[in-house]
Amino acid sequence: MKYLNFHEDRKIDVIPIGRIAIDFNPVDINMTLAQSQTFKKYLGGSPANIAVGLARLDKKVGFIGKVSQDRFGDFVIDYFKNEGIDVTNVFRAKNGESLGLTFTEILSPTESSILMYRNEIADLVLESEEINEEYIKNAKMIVVSGTALAKSPSREAVLKAVEFAKKHETIVVFDIDYRSYTWKNDDEIAIYYSMVAKNSDMVIGSREEFNLTEKLIAPNSTDEETAKRWLGYGNKIVVIKHGKEGSVAYTADGKNYKIKPFPVKLLKSFGGGDAYASAFMYGLLEGWDIMDALEFGSASAAMLVASHSCSEDMPTADSIKEFIRKAKEEYGEMVARG
Repeated sequence: MKYLNFHEDRKIDVIPIGRIAIDFNPVDINMTLAQSQTFKKYLGGSPANIAVGLARLDKKVGFIGKVSQDRFGDFVIDYFKNEGIDVTNVFRAKNGESLGLTFTEILSPTESSILMYRNEIADLVLESEEINEEYIKNAKMIVVSGTALAKSPSREAVLKAVEFAKKHETIVVFDIDYRSYTWKNDDEIAIYYSMVAKNSDMVIGSREEFNLTEKLIAPNSTDEETAKRWLGYGNKIVVIKHGKEGSVAYTADGKNYKIKPFPVKLLKSFGGGDAYASAFMYGLLEGWDIMDALEFGSASAAMLVASHSCSEDMPTADSIKEFIRKAKEEYGEMVARG
C-alpha cells in the first residue's frame, strides 16, 4: 500500500531544510577527544547528510539552508554541486556567522560522542524572506530538521516552508533530529516540535525525541500511544527508532512494521540515522512496499556505522542491494525482518 501520495510531475524529489555543518572525525580512533591529534574533514549535519544520501541514490535533490561566507562555506557548496544537489536556495551568512563544527570521539565501536560548536551559527540565521514558494511547489517532498527550529529567524523560515508545502500538497517529513545545543529549555522544544509534527505527513525520531516532542501533551507515552497521537493529527507514517533494538513504522491504516539492524562490524555508533532516513525515503519515493523501504534503510544504516564518515560514505542503491544480498546469504532471508 502507498501511504504517501507524491506529485510525480514535480521537478525535484526532495528538499531537506536546515543544518549544514563540518564534521571532524578522528583518525586516531579508540582515543578520547583530548588524546586525538589527527582528524578528517567531512560535510556534516543531518539534513545535509540526508541530501547526499538521496543524491547518491539518484534522486533529484535540492536544499534550503545558509552557510558561512568563507572557505568552509565554499567547501560545502562545492561538495553539494559535485553530488548533483541544487544549491540555488543555499544562502551565505552576511554578518560573520560560522558553519557549525562537529568534533566526534570514537572511543570504541559502541562508545561515541559528539562535541558541537554552534554559537553565532550560519544555519540558524536563515530568514523567512529566503523561503521560495515556487521552489517548494516544484518538489515532491521537503524534509524538516528539528534543529532548524531551535532559534529565530530559522524557526520562522521553517514554519513558512511548511505552510507553503501544505498549500501545494508537497509532502512534509519531520526528522526530529534533536541536538541539545541552542535550545533554551524543554518547553520551547516541545512547543516547536509538536507544531511541526502536527502539520507533517511523516515523523521520524527516536523514543527520546518523541518524549521531548510530547512533553507538554502526554509525557511518558508508549510507542503505540505516540503513533496513534501523530497519526491522529494527519501523519501517514510514524517511525520510532530504538537504536540497536531496531525501529517500528506505524501507518495510518493501523498497521505496524518492525525492522532490526543488520549484523555488521561497528566502527562508530553515529551516522546511521541519516543513512536510514535517506534510504527509507528513497524506497517510499520509488513506491515500494513499506517493509522493503525499511529494510533498505536498515541496510544503509548498517553500512554507515561500519564506515569512518557519514556523508562521504553514503552508499548507492546497487551497493545497498548487494549488502542485503550478502547478509541474507549469510544470516538468512529474515535477518532484519525477523
